[in-house]
Amino acid sequence: MASAFLPPELGQNISEIIIPDVKTTLNLFGMHLRTVSGAWSYPIHAHPQYEFNYVLDGEQRIIVNSRSYTQRAGDLVLLRPGDSHSSQSGNGRPFTYFCIHFDIDDKILISLLSRLHHVLFKADSTIAHKLTPSLTRLVDISRQIHGDITMSQRMMLQSAVFELFGQLWEAFSVEANLQASASYEKVELAHQIRSRLQGLVYQQFKQDAQEDRTLGVDDIAAELGISSSHCYRVFRQVFGLSPREFLSRQMLHEAKVLLDDPRLPVSHISTILGYRDIAHFSRQFKRWHGKSPREYREGGSL
Repeated sequence: MASAFLPPELGQNISEIIIPDVKTTLNLFGMHLRTVSGAWSYPIHAHPQYEFNYVLDGEQRIIVNSRSYTQRAGDLVLLRPGDSHSSQSGNGRPFTYFCIHFDIDDKILISLLSRLHHVLFKADSTIAHKLTPSLTRLVDISRQIHGDITMSQRMMLQSAVFELFGQLWEAFSVEANLQASASYEKVELAHQIRSRLQGLVYQQFKQDAQEDRTLGVDDIAAELGISSSHCYRVFRQVFGLSPREFLSRQMLHEAKVLLDDPRLPVSHISTILGYRDIAHFSRQFKRWHGKSPREYREGGSL
């Protein structure tokens, strides 16, 4: 099939830069700029998108995966899909914040975000300083929207978000130590491994996972036609942790989500997750979290 982009005849080029094709899908959800009273609060919830939460004025207390953070003007919070979080005024006074939920199909960027373990970036941090101009632009555009959004405003928002991602990449890539050799082919393979690992979560809940178990990684490697060592190596290079560690984090998250619902007895949660008895579930949860399910629940979500 002939190319629609024909190069000039041999010898006619003086200089040339070839830009690789760029195909990226960006979805923005629930973007809002909000000022709330000191009595305002938002209950514990989670969602399947990433979230940026940026405080413009005042103080917000945000609890993420049972850990409390104080977010002041200029501070930025990054939440990952599935993070359990709630928020309220940090000092009983009104505050203003900007929030944006997003997902994007750029696997390199998603891999970078998945390697970061930070939640709160203080206003005086290098990262917050780097991202502030793009966040300010997003806020300024949002202030101009009254009623239905225009096409021009839609395009400006998307442009500002992509600019934010560019700054985010520059700010985060060194910290995350994402190696340049992590090609798109390796990233694609790592995401295939990750998808199959997520399918093992409930299966692993039903087993007494011992320290020397492969946790199904050998089967995944065989299914993908690669060696187990290559499977481990590619996954760690892209996501910064081993498949075993990823599985443990996923399983711990599922257990915490259920334990955060006070209506569910621990015995019932044990049954939901497929354990043969509550003692078995308690041992496994303590191995992951350092506390028993009852200790976790009694400690609250603070």
